[in-house]
Amino acid sequence: MRKLIIVFCALHLASGAPAQMNTNKADMNNPFFREYKTPFQVPPFDDIKPEHFLPAIEEGIRQHTAEIDLIISGRDLPDFNNTILPYDTSGELLSDVSKVFGNLNGANTNALIQKLAREISPKLTKHGDDILLNPELFRKIKSVYDHRLTLGLSGDQLRVVEKIYNDFVRGGANLSAQDQAKLRLVNEELSKLSLQFSENVLAETNKNFRLVIDNKKDLEGLSPDVIEAAAIQATKDSVPGKWSFTLQKPSMLPFLQYAKNRNLREKLYSGYFMRGDHGNKFDNKEIIKKIVQLRDEKGKLMGYPGFAAFVIAENMAQTPQEVDVFLQKLWTPALKRAKNELAEMQAIADRDGGKIKIQSWDWWFYAEKLRKEKYNLDEAELKPYFSLENVKKGIFYVANKLYGITFENRNDIPIYNSEVVAYEVKEADGKHIGVLYMDFHPRDGKRAGAWCTTYRTQKYRDGKKITPVVSMVMNFTRPAGNVPALLSFDEVTTMFHEFGHALHRLFQDQPYDRTAGDVPRDFVELPSQVMENWASEPAVLKAYARHYQTAEIIPDGLIAKLVKSSQFNQGFETVEYLAASILDLKYHTLSNPVIADIAKFENESLTREGLIPEILPRYRSTYFSHIFSGGYSAGYYVYIWAAVLDADAFEAFKESGDLFNPALAAKFRELLTKSGSDDGMRIYTRFRGKAPDIQPLLHRRGLD
Repeated sequence: MRKLIIVFCALHLASGAPAQMNTNKADMNNPFFREYKTPFQVPPFDDIKPEHFLPAIEEGIRQHTAEIDLIISGRDLPDFNNTILPYDTSGELLSDVSKVFGNLNGANTNALIQKLAREISPKLTKHGDDILLNPELFRKIKSVYDHRLTLGLSGDQLRVVEKIYNDFVRGGANLSAQDQAKLRLVNEELSKLSLQFSENVLAETNKNFRLVIDNKKDLEGLSPDVIEAAAIQATKDSVPGKWSFTLQKPSMLPFLQYAKNRNLREKLYSGYFMRGDHGNKFDNKEIIKKIVQLRDEKGKLMGYPGFAAFVIAENMAQTPQEVDVFLQKLWTPALKRAKNELAEMQAIADRDGGKIKIQSWDWWFYAEKLRKEKYNLDEAELKPYFSLENVKKGIFYVANKLYGITFENRNDIPIYNSEVVAYEVKEADGKHIGVLYMDFHPRDGKRAGAWCTTYRTQKYRDGKKITPVVSMVMNFTRPAGNVPALLSFDEVTTMFHEFGHALHRLFQDQPYDRTAGDVPRDFVELPSQVMENWASEPAVLKAYARHYQTAEIIPDGLIAKLVKSSQFNQGFETVEYLAASILDLKYHTLSNPVIADIAKFENESLTREGLIPEILPRYRSTYFSHIFSGGYSAGYYVYIWAAVLDADAFEAFKESGDLFNPALAAKFRELLTKSGSDDGMRIYTRFRGKAPDIQPLLHRRGLD
């Protein structure tokens, strides 16, 4: 279903003009059935209500089905113009509505939207299968594919033919009728299970746990802004006069880093790593068992040894074995470094006289002590220079220096939540590029983490370019009292990361929907991760890192400490990430996917790899949303695969002696613009002039 999800949710967003539909007078009150009169024809969020979604989805399915029937009924010999092109541009209303609905369910959901999602999800899954398993449609597409080299097609046309044909093959078009029926059942059940997994994680993260403190002594070690934020949260949680800490990282991590009460650190961290693992109605273990079995069945139905082989065949790595070899190259040096970090922290704990053996919930606390001891650097020293507004100026500064683009705040653009801000993005000459939403802070209706999505991707209709509408969604520290939102440096790099994804979507410019921006999963994190490199460069820091009270530019001494500590804790960070990547791969390469005990499977899998008990995987199974309800199943490894590319790409700028080298910037923008037009590695090597080298990544992380 991966390709159909892309077709529905990423590539066919409506430009605002509705197609022919069956409507009565009441239907025209539905904003999805009218031309958008908003600036740049963005979704009219002020007018959209939950009751509009289901009728619009159903009408979208009807329209899309009619468009497919029209392609099938054509009597001319199938060719690009009468088969591939109309298929590529079909389903716009459905995609428009699905995109808005899916994005709101992730960033601004409520009980009604969640209920709708449970009804809508199987409808979309069935509709997707109805198309990919339509024999008459596949015969026409296969005919064009079989004759593609004799039709005089351009390179872009050849690629879109091959991509669409491959979508059908991977969607089951070549299976027997019996196996297609099995595939339909598997896809439907997977869609329901993934949705339930996601809802459980959302509830477990945002609603089902609070660490409420009523003794001020238990706040010892915490900074005033963290304490004030906890007091504000307590009022929201109906326990005024106390202090409330949540499982959202802006609340949790400062507590783990600085709170002196070890028992409370354990309680908070246990609340985090036990999400979805309490044996109650939000427990995800049985859901995981079913998902793993169904995915294995799907991989084997498609003719592969298992699900990982099916997924990775489309990626740059091509096989699970290649991924495993790659991960092991990093695992060994990272684990060695993490053990050294642990020994250094244990020495501090021993000197403190606490007579403790460091556990997983102690790592952040003693890591901060170690950072202070080794580098004379405290996160609290940095945060005053990284107000949210200053970091936002920083990402805009880098984009302007590299590409000449500008960002204009537009208060007339509808937004889906009062906290969201909207920008018009322009070229240096003032030409409109697209719209960018930014959504910064946690709330009950928003899932955890950070991501970049689109409400409309770039496309062409009747020779006219339709510009993109992009959204960055994050969960950053909130303002507290008179103190603005002050970001940790990890949050700073996260903002640069998501901004890189946004630039990718804003810059893409391809003639066909199916191939616009379509890159292998292990390439997609390159545009985001490469942007992180600029965040810590001294020249860039001086441009945006200013004290929120005095406007003082970050001092050279503090920059020097930050640069010197750049490899700090990299053993831990790399190992916890790799552990999750290995766990993902183990779930999806099982020869016998029947798992009796999820916790035991997870523990034994990682113990065999040598994971030390003081480090948990970045995501334990029961809240591993990337792989059980997101698009990264059998693919969580892609972040570090792309890290090889991003470190190598940034090395080109460093080697040139100019962080904003205009020639390199132009070449990298071309990479973003034309992504999807060719194989991922060929696109990259055209930019770099050679294959990527792993050495810059190893050096950056101190693993060489």
